[in-house]
Amino acid sequence: MTTVRIPAGWPATEEQALAAQDELRGKVVLDESGPPPGTRCVTGVDVAYDDERDVVAAAAVVLDAATLDVVAETTAVGQVSFPYVPGLLAFREIPTVLAALDALPCDPGLVVCDGYGLAHPRRFGLAAHLGVLTGLPTIGVAKNPFTFTHDDPGTPRGSAAPLLAGTEEVGRALRTRDGVKPVFVSVGHRVSLDNACAHTLALTPAYRLPETTRRADSLCRRALRDTTG
Repeated sequence: MTTVRIPAGWPATEEQALAAQDELRGKVVLDESGPPPGTRCVTGVDVAYDDERDVVAAAAVVLDAATLDVVAETTAVGQVSFPYVPGLLAFREIPTVLAALDALPCDPGLVVCDGYGLAHPRRFGLAAHLGVLTGLPTIGVAKNPFTFTHDDPGTPRGSAAPLLAGTEEVGRALRTRDGVKPVFVSVGHRVSLDNACAHTLALTPAYRLPETTRRADSLCRRALRDTTG
């Protein structure tokens, strides 16, 4: 487990965070398709909080993309690095997530975030932010559609419907299990939306949420319990 300090110069106010988003958003790469599903490695990242102690724990879990077996896993624990502001949650999480990724003994490959990429009010959610900072291909797979609208996808697994901000498609509502509530997929960095959805389906052979997210969620919660007692 890695212990993380808030980086020097990390945004401390809403105004500073918004300025950082504005600067970094233009660096998102949207014209790459990304790695094919089922090849090399894919990594899930997730965080858990203890708000009373102002502590955040992050986990990174690397899976073999073909078998979904665990290849490596790491955790990091640190101080919450930013106050809670809707639309700026990445600033609370990224230092600790970066520390968990940096501690991995292998190339993470595609990174899957439990959250948003372009499906964000400022088109720069955690997946996009993390992708720009690391240079890694990233996608966001969220449990709810945030502030965006969508039609209900068809009942069968693999059915999808555009996630819309007005007329702009910012992601897709994707059915990963027959008749089960969809997940919400968006591009982060260096991956196409079609490929992001294909990866999500490859990572959901048995459950609604990707195996990357399920395993990273369990690991970061365990790290938080071990830290806070």
